[in-house]
Amino acid sequence: MRVAVVGAGVSGLTATKCCLEEGLEPTCFEQSQDIGGLWRYTEHVEAGRPSLYPSVISNTSKEMSAFSDFPYPEDFPVFLPNAQLLDYLRRYTECFGLQEYIKFGASRGFKASTFTAGSTSIPTCFRGSASSWLAWAIREWTSRWRPAA
Repeated sequence: MRVAVVGAGVSGLTATKCCLEEGLEPTCFEQSQDIGGLWRYTEHVEAGRPSLYPSVISNTSKEMSAFSDFPYPEDFPVFLPNAQLLDYLRRYTECFGLQEYIKFGASRGFKASTFTAGSTSIPTCFRGSASSWLAWAIREWTSRWRPAA
């Protein structure tokens, strides 16, 4: 089954890897020309892409935020500057061969709806038949999703 993953940030990279582990055929659509999502600092703000300032340091320790199958290098500090967190994501992408599944410069023409279960809202998107679905990598927690027309 083919799966589209939107965004090559933390969530998109891990979703792509999980799809591969399940025998699915993912394509990760990234609007920019690089991975990292929010953790990739650029001097010039790109339209529609959140950014951070160059001195941002994560507020979660590497022990608590490492992927379960890919620990941070021991020589990395406990709280990572954004450049080292991006380096970690690059290493993860390389280790698991995710680069070949990412299409850079993708348009943002997807529409989504929200499935709500109790107090949890899960963005989803179904395009075409029920056999094709989109796994969404959320970049901004404040985004409001409207039902697809």
